[in-house]
Amino acid sequence: MDVMKLFKEDLIVTGLEAKNDEEVITALGNLLYLKGYVKKSFVKAVIDREKKYPTGLPINEINLAIPHTDAEHVLKPAIALAVLKKPVLFKNMADPCQKVKANLVFTIALNDSHNQPILLQKLMSIFQDEKLLLTIKESQSASSIFDIIKLKFKEENVS
Repeated sequence: MDVMKLFKEDLIVTGLEAKNDEEVITALGNLLYLKGYVKKSFVKAVIDREKKYPTGLPINEINLAIPHTDAEHVLKPAIALAVLKKPVLFKNMADPCQKVKANLVFTIALNDSHNQPILLQKLMSIFQDEKLLLTIKESQSASSIFDIIKLKFKEENVS
């Protein structure tokens, strides 16, 4: 699986304003829908799944969330990424009683559920690099974020 092929510059949003996790999921889900990556059912399915299986991931200063849902709601694979203007609370995946103030949200749309563990493992190279996450958070444009991610995968030869 070539992870870089899942990232598209036009699926990266900077300065997204949202009051809560559902607004973030809706914004990214609608973007994926408008670009032809997911079915209309995607947004509701992600919101429903997030309630049962939270995806907030605390990583010191730059926290993130990786909402996703079942393959049946996806037409073709992609990752939509939002850099939030202000952090939004997501439930912590390790302890749903706790909340995570997410700065970055990676909404994953996969049409083959067998690839999900592989993808998450490969994305960990981004998630574990706090300096890279900070650079993404502080970037002003989708094109610069896309270039940063592309360079990261090229350097690590993660494909």
